[in-house]
Amino acid sequence: MARPLTLDPDRLFPSDDRTRSIARALYAEVSGLPIISPHGHTDPKWFATDENWSNATELLLSPDHYLYRMLYSQGVALDDLCVPSKAGLPSTDPRKAWRTFAENFHLFRGTPSSMWLGHVFAEVFGFDVALDASTADLYYDRVNEKLASDAFRPRALFDRFGIEFLATTEGPQDDLSPHHAIHKSGWKGRVVTTYRPDAVIDVEHEQFAGAMRTFADLTGEDVWSWDGYLAAHRKRRADFRAAGATATDHGHPTARTANLPYDEAERLFRTILSDSWTPQDAELFRAQMLTEMAAMSIEDGMVMQIHPGSFRNHNGGLFASHGRDKGADIPMRTDYVHALKPLLDRFGTSTSLSIILFTLDETVYARELAPLAGHYPCLKLGPSWWFHDSPEGMRRFREQVTETAGFYNTVGFNDDTRAFLSIPARHDVARRIDCGFLGQLVAEGRLLDWEAFELAHELTNGLVRKAYKLDQSAPAPVAAAA
Repeated sequence: MARPLTLDPDRLFPSDDRTRSIARALYAEVSGLPIISPHGHTDPKWFATDENWSNATELLLSPDHYLYRMLYSQGVALDDLCVPSKAGLPSTDPRKAWRTFAENFHLFRGTPSSMWLGHVFAEVFGFDVALDASTADLYYDRVNEKLASDAFRPRALFDRFGIEFLATTEGPQDDLSPHHAIHKSGWKGRVVTTYRPDAVIDVEHEQFAGAMRTFADLTGEDVWSWDGYLAAHRKRRADFRAAGATATDHGHPTARTANLPYDEAERLFRTILSDSWTPQDAELFRAQMLTEMAAMSIEDGMVMQIHPGSFRNHNGGLFASHGRDKGADIPMRTDYVHALKPLLDRFGTSTSLSIILFTLDETVYARELAPLAGHYPCLKLGPSWWFHDSPEGMRRFREQVTETAGFYNTVGFNDDTRAFLSIPARHDVARRIDCGFLGQLVAEGRLLDWEAFELAHELTNGLVRKAYKLDQSAPAPVAAAA
């Protein structure tokens, strides 16, 4: 017998009756506000072509490393889930892959993935029975039927979800034509790019050599000279700005920054391009480039996001067979106080620079990040990220940073997802958790009710608009590639 699928209307609210009633009232104010998704990894081609997705596995399972990393941990092969490898898409039947997923869906109980998918299944697809082995084919067939309809095309869902702004992430070596096609189409959905230059900054990145050649071709600059290399970044940043970008993103292993004199930076760059660089050289160059990117952000107004602290591709065998972003990235201890000082010595008091800091190391919330953001005008704190994008992680973030940094040195919520259909679910979780936190402060006499209602709007929509400069400074996107 199929088991019911229901969503508790009070899910994630505090269990105390008084606090829950306050949280309910706050949530009612913000639950229907537009979604602003300023950082993520959805594919802009979806919105450029507006083509139907072909099946449930292709859309919901194969691209989502949150899902298949759990299954992999239980011995399920990625090939059995239709996860592409370096050799291409496996020959596994997508229906069979979906059945494997359904048979193991119990593994996600209590996880954020279970909450997100429960929301997707119930709210987006209208299921009222739970996913398991007995309902696998029912789910697969109904999802596929809906995906084939006009109402489930990417743009239609974008509008249905109430998304006002969606940022994707591309590198300087990437083709921006999907973004230009979106703008040329006349569709009103605001989908923009984000400048992520890691592949041409990190010599340890497997794409570095090829990305540098493309970087040279796209910019017409001599990227093998220090001045030409910096000029190429400025040109590509201008291209990204013309495609609507308001932000850059930097996924370095650490938060280390450097502020080398010109001659030393030039020598380091020559070393990076030689065959004699060391891991220490690679780290120092990444550190120098964070400061160079900060200088360029002051020039062009783009917001800078720093996402450090992930040991990428920890599973060497999996990286060799399937490449990056396959669920094998692991959080590390991360220093910010010493690491950021060279950049902050140069730019920390600037009101023309906006840097949003993220962390995978929760031990630094109260000790390092909140005090830094509570002092330097250029710093803001990004929301709970990746492994901490959960109800508990969101609560820990608010509890540990608010007392020192306050609310207004944070930037609201971003979903950072490849899973497009989970975006409304993720934002709903964040809104519920924030309303619960605010409700607790009201119940304890630490906030007045009107302050909580103002803050609920700020945490949902206001702070993210300001942090990512969505209502000012960004030029209108253009239809043709620069």
